[in-house]
Amino acid sequence: MMKKKPVVLSVLAHPDDESFGMGGTLALYAERGAEVHLVCATRGEVGEMDEKYMQGFDSIAARRESELRCAAGILDLTGVHFLDYRDSGMPGSVDNEHPRALFAQPLEEVAENIVCYIRDLKPDVVLTFDPIGGYRHPDHIAIHDATVMAFERADDASFAPQSGAPFKPEKLYFHTFSRAFLRVTVRVMRLFGQDPTKFGKNKDIDIESLAKVDFPIHARINIRSVLKKKEAAGRCHASQGGGQMQKGVRGILSRLFNGTEMYMQAWPPVEGKFKVRHDLLG
Repeated sequence: MMKKKPVVLSVLAHPDDESFGMGGTLALYAERGAEVHLVCATRGEVGEMDEKYMQGFDSIAARRESELRCAAGILDLTGVHFLDYRDSGMPGSVDNEHPRALFAQPLEEVAENIVCYIRDLKPDVVLTFDPIGGYRHPDHIAIHDATVMAFERADDASFAPQSGAPFKPEKLYFHTFSRAFLRVTVRVMRLFGQDPTKFGKNKDIDIESLAKVDFPIHARINIRSVLKKKEAAGRCHASQGGGQMQKGVRGILSRLFNGTEMYMQAWPPVEGKFKVRHDLLG
């Protein structure tokens, strides 16, 4: 009897989340022979888009889906699956109120949709954002909350009974950023005369406050062997600045910290002292 391939399921919010965040991990496990699937909640409809990137596309969503499929090919993902919600934009934006905005959907409904994929794909490990969604994006937090609920209820026959037989993955991990990385980012930005409370393309990410939120790091995944794949996948997302990640302040920080991706283990629970893991499947 052939041994079943390990299955890794990543549940994220937008095209580019898979490359800019945990892209190295996804590429690494695909390279090791695992089936690696991505569930993407939206098509990034609210992402800012220079007109030059719209040639040949009739919508921002179509362009960003194309970029995601480019990245998925480089990362060697087994499958890309969409939940078909709409990008909610950043906190307080009018897009938060769109009737299909992910942020505005009932938590249980989103969790039921994720459960379909958990029961169908039967992952050994599920990955998603940390409790603050990395940088407090409403959609990242919404998909974190829904993924946690889906993971907890996937083996409950009374939850989403139309969505397949109950199944319980072995592990749930939250991708998070090294706080050392964030603290260094704050210092480097100040050295370059930049405001660390106004980071990113739209100046709407407060790195200084994020550096003060401390999550335990239970796993450190060495991605140096697949770093070129992660960088190439990031370049697929040209409309969202993917080609600029290796330049300026970002480039300096990337070269310092980009060899490792960090995870907090949510299930099984970790209590007391722990030894940092270097394999999410082991």
